[in-house]
Amino acid sequence: MPNWLLTDLCLLYILQEHEVEKMFTLKGGRLPAADVKNIIFFVRPRLELMDIIAENVISEDKMHSPRDFHMLFVPRRSMLCEQRLKEQGVLGSFINIDEYILDLIPYDGDLLSMESEGAFRECYLESDQTSLYHTAKGLMTLQALYGTIPQIFGKGECARHVANMMLRMKREFAGSQTQILPVFDSLLLLDRNVDLLTPLATQLTYEGLIDEVYGITNGYVKLPPEKFSAQKKQGEAGKDLPTEPKKMQLNSAEELYAEIRDKNFNGVGAALSKKAKIISAAFEERHSAKTVGEIKQFVSQLPHMQAARSSLANHTSIAELIKDITTSEAFFDNLTVEQEFMTGVDTDKVNTYIEDCIAQKDPLIKILRLVCMQSVCNNGLKQKLLDYYKREILQTYGYEHMLTLNNLEKTGLLKPQTGTRNNYPTIRKTLKLWMEDANEQNPNDISYVYSGYAPLSIRLTQVLARPGWRSIEEVLKMLPGPHFEERQQLPAGLHKKRQQGENRTTLVFFLGGVTYAEIAALRFLSQMEDGGTEYIIATTKLINGTSWIKSLMDRPEAQAS
Repeated sequence: MPNWLLTDLCLLYILQEHEVEKMFTLKGGRLPAADVKNIIFFVRPRLELMDIIAENVISEDKMHSPRDFHMLFVPRRSMLCEQRLKEQGVLGSFINIDEYILDLIPYDGDLLSMESEGAFRECYLESDQTSLYHTAKGLMTLQALYGTIPQIFGKGECARHVANMMLRMKREFAGSQTQILPVFDSLLLLDRNVDLLTPLATQLTYEGLIDEVYGITNGYVKLPPEKFSAQKKQGEAGKDLPTEPKKMQLNSAEELYAEIRDKNFNGVGAALSKKAKIISAAFEERHSAKTVGEIKQFVSQLPHMQAARSSLANHTSIAELIKDITTSEAFFDNLTVEQEFMTGVDTDKVNTYIEDCIAQKDPLIKILRLVCMQSVCNNGLKQKLLDYYKREILQTYGYEHMLTLNNLEKTGLLKPQTGTRNNYPTIRKTLKLWMEDANEQNPNDISYVYSGYAPLSIRLTQVLARPGWRSIEEVLKMLPGPHFEERQQLPAGLHKKRQQGENRTTLVFFLGGVTYAEIAALRFLSQMEDGGTEYIIATTKLINGTSWIKSLMDRPEAQAS
């Protein structure tokens, strides 16, 4: 059995299915000691990774190791990377170099991700369209499996590029179309820079807050062990408490998580309490079981009930951890400023809260999120105000962050105000981006995911379904990039006949990343009785404000300094 050196943990499950047992994260220096003949590197085509691999191979050569080296690029082979290996003098050490085409990874029943961490940076900062090509290829693969998508809508420059590549690829493969009835009625391609505001705001759904506070990576979260050790300690008195973080998988396979993940956090407590009463009542039924048949039925349900009780205990502990943060004064103050910006309050002057945070040397990413949010909500900052913020940040956190500020400016997150008027108030009013009476417990609008703010990206999706983008033509022109519609010809005889009351299915692809709160909002739209549309979500990467800003930093390791 070969060793597998991974830089992409999403492959873990696939490899385990193929009975691969020994897997290691790619690191510099010597390879892990193991009695194996073949070493296979699974890597993204990035030059810095080639340097690490070269270091691994050279260390093995010095040890006169008899191991054979193989490499699989994910998702595409790279000539530049092979050239780097050649420069390092190790290209000839590889017996096989190939590619493993992994474009879209299923995260959940309605969610696909390319897990391309640098997609936004590459597209908007480095003018590198490689990720867009991979997106187009992934969508073509999807069409080969689930039929040609009749309508393509899009907003943004990157969306236009992806649609053009898809149409060109379709022409190149003309005549080889699969005779499959289309699963998707339409595809919506959305650039992340069409809605820069949403990822900057603090997500307020249960799943969104878990991601904001602890970070969800590849469907897993690592949590402080203290809360969970208390559960075990009831029956293990005297034993040492665990010090390792508790790692939990988060997806809809867990019944309770599927039920509460997309709720506003203020509605989670009531849902957990209701679940606790149901589980307690189910266990009480054992007292009423009299006959052998009744006892047997109760025993057969016991594993499911015990799993449900364990799940409830876990999510109660997580909710307590999150509540400790959301009820803090610091969280409330931060959220208040965010909501003031989103409603257009004092976006054109120095914010005293941001000043205080800088003075207290709060984490840099927190500062950058707030300053960028103020800039986006004001269509840029006056030069004097922008220079003031920059000066305060550089003097407090170090002049090495000048490059990061420059990156944020290039991507439009932090920019000087030009002579053009601020369009955000018009956009906010026309699209109803702020709802004063947002119902967090029993929502009737997508604005519940941010306790009042309706994500711009999802509002655009909602309007497209009904009444259509023609109704907001002027607003679309205010947002960056073109908007368009393309039609793809279906093979003869494959036109979908819709049954009365049957929902349409739309694939929404976020180019540059999507947040869990946006996903929750789309799921809410799918569940609306009068919505008429079911949404499947795809993206280049699952992000939050912290990971997004971090991807644009030139020294992310210095983010907390």
